[in-house]
Amino acid sequence: MNILISNVSDKPLYQQIKEQIKDAILKGELAEGVLLPSIRNFANDLQVSVLTIRRVYDELEQEGFIASQAGRGTFVSAGNIELLRDSKRHLVEIQLQEAIHNAKLFGISKDELNAMMDILYEEEETK
Repeated sequence: MNILISNVSDKPLYQQIKEQIKDAILKGELAEGVLLPSIRNFANDLQVSVLTIRRVYDELEQEGFIASQAGRGTFVSAGNIELLRDSKRHLVEIQLQEAIHNAKLFGISKDELNAMMDILYEEEETK
């Protein structure tokens, strides 16, 4: 698992780490049942406090993304993955509705809008 943290980000360290773990779970990079590093090892790897990693793990467990098993470790759980994916789709739908509204407002046809989206989507894939 490759976690990148920034000291210049507005987001707190725990939030940066938590969001990257969530994204890795949603993208399938961390599959259900995968054993996560121990709090101490993870903190050492990232050079952060064990309290930071404890907070990340506690919040991820409360949200259903991971599960701790005494004496065994902390594992990826599939609990809220579908719910989170659906909420992210909903956010994209809202943004698309706004784009469609603006396109109609400015006289842009559906075909032109689709062509723009195809180009932008392909450009994003090549990044």
